Amino acid sequence: MSTYVSTVDVFCRLAGSDLPNIADLIHAKSQRQLKPGEALFHVGDSVPFAFVVNIGVIKLVYETPAGDSWIKGFVEAGTCFASLMALKEEGVTNFSAYAATESTIDIVEYRKLEQLADRHIEWQRALGNAFKYYGQRKEKRELELLTQSPEERYLGFLSEYSELSTCIRQHDIASYIRVTPVALSRIRARLKVRGILA
Repeated sequence: MSTYVSTVDVFCRLAGSDLPNIADLIHAKSQRQLKPGEALFHVGDSVPFAFVVNIGVIKLVYETPAGDSWIKGFVEAGTCFASLMALKEEGVTNFSAYAATESTIDIVEYRKLEQLADRHIEWQRALGNAFKYYGQRKEKRELELLTQSPEERYLGFLSEYSELSTCIRQHDIASYIRVTPVALSRIRARLKVRGILA
């Protein structure tokens, strides 16, 4: 999980080509380094930004006033994300973001990205593909939660996030697949008996 991926490379990959006016992107961003457990932002914050994970893993967490929390997703290096609600005028985010591992994040003013997209088809394509990727991930996540058993969700997590599963807490994995840590321990024990887990 230690490979650094530049923000320029992330947006060029989304565009499928080189991008014009890269200097505008560089001037529109700042960088933060986070230790495990440190917050990038909290529920209710105004964050009209796109976030690019350059190194590490960020976990996105829904939190309730009662103190319950569930991980809605993980964002690995080489991926960008945003709170769509926070991109609205005077909008705020409805989830929190925390570092799951030591992480480096570029924070990009979304307004600047829109201005680039207004002027260049390549930037339009990059933003369009970013939203398409987000929609595909959201649809897949909903399908898993609504149609799969906890055991199936755990096996799917191990398949999709094989490297990630070795560097984050079991508690976080349990939260992601929507079970308690005790239930996850039981799932792991059953899978070991069946020879599916070592």
